[in-house]
Amino acid sequence: MKNKGRDIIKRKATLHFAFCILLVALFFFLPRAAFSGTIPLPSLQIGLGQADNPEHVSVLLQIVAILTVLSLAPAILILMTSFTRLAVVFSLLKQAMGTHQVPPAQIIVGLALFLTVFIMMPVWQQVNNKALRPYLAEEISGTEALEAAMHPVRQFMFRQTREKDLAMFLKMARLNKPSAPRDVPTSVLIPAFVISELKTAFIIGFVIYVPFLIIDMVVASVLLSMGMMMLPPIMISLPFKLMLFVLVDGWYLIVGSLLKSFTTG
Repeated sequence: MKNKGRDIIKRKATLHFAFCILLVALFFFLPRAAFSGTIPLPSLQIGLGQADNPEHVSVLLQIVAILTVLSLAPAILILMTSFTRLAVVFSLLKQAMGTHQVPPAQIIVGLALFLTVFIMMPVWQQVNNKALRPYLAEEISGTEALEAAMHPVRQFMFRQTREKDLAMFLKMARLNKPSAPRDVPTSVLIPAFVISELKTAFIIGFVIYVPFLIIDMVVASVLLSMGMMMLPPIMISLPFKLMLFVLVDGWYLIVGSLLKSFTTG
């Protein structure tokens, strides 16, 4: 009992000593304004006021529109460019080789992103020459600039979109058959383009899968015939897959085929 009482007294003394040290530290390190009671507190006000002219309102609306476009930039990049096909093909390549962690996802996404920039560069140059520069020079209005910017992008999507997918979305939207590509709404063209890109990517992925699948089947058959059923075939087939991929210069063939698929599409 005496030992417990002494422990309690020691704990109280320790807490009291720590509290005194904390007060001294606050006194020396905090500014004097903290103890004077006159600390200036910030205030935030959000409200609607009366504008002096219509131009002030239009500038605010333009800022809101720009922020909205920036928030949708990732979706625009993925759904209206070549990024979808590239990312899906590279992901299927990793699964076909059996290297689920190599190369890392960051490298795959980065490679797909830079290849997208390379493929879309002619389109973006047209957007810059026909829409951005005239708009910055105040030669055309914002609406005209948007229409001029969408024209080369729509041409790119039309070259990669199958007529079957486009017809399906036109039918679902209950729209009549357009007489010209310019009559197709962008809201119909984008999902048709995405579906076409996914189908093309899966076709390329299937072609990539075939040689690696043959290696897996051959290795599994050899191990089964040798009675080594407890040994995972992936451990033996992975080095052969890597050797085959390096000998045929796989990255050169795949990236070159993807680039050609967009230029000839």
